[in-house]
Amino acid sequence: MTVTLKHFQSEDLETLWKVAFSDPKAEWHQWDGPYFNQEVPTLQELQENQANQTGFQWVANPFVNGIWSNGVLIGLVSAHYEDGDLQRWLDLGIVIYDSADWGKGYGQDALDQWIDRIFGLVNLPHLGITTWSGNDRMIGLAKAVGMQEEARVRQVRYYQDRYWDSVKYGILREEWQAGRQQK
Repeated sequence: MTVTLKHFQSEDLETLWKVAFSDPKAEWHQWDGPYFNQEVPTLQELQENQANQTGFQWVANPFVNGIWSNGVLIGLVSAHYEDGDLQRWLDLGIVIYDSADWGKGYGQDALDQWIDRIFGLVNLPHLGITTWSGNDRMIGLAKAVGMQEEARVRQVRYYQDRYWDSVKYGILREEWQAGRQQK
């Protein structure tokens, strides 16, 4: 069940598009901030954005890695600054694209590696994850890697004709390091 995290190369873009975006009705879209109604890029848009360095950058971005299992792309980990150019508040993201791979430990293995890698890249005391109260898997994953619920903004995410809470989980560097020493 071991996964490998690696940076995307230009030659990975077609694979990424097939796995992540070729099916706009894939189940993972229902859990990854579905209330934002994000547009799914075409392969051409994805490739052009990378070539022109416009939009989200998948290639040569230290804050984006593919999750690979046995040489097959199964997901993605990412990080972005919540506070923009100040760069003091970093939030992480993770997605396993195929629901057949959910519940097998890939996400926890990948997130464990990602937190280690990000704490190695940045000199910040805190890393977090933001999700919504309907995403029980993400909440369980955050708890499984040692994160604590730090904030809950009630009934601000509207999806499927109802309001959900926005939920933030986080971990301090010292908590992460102490947990690593116990393992």
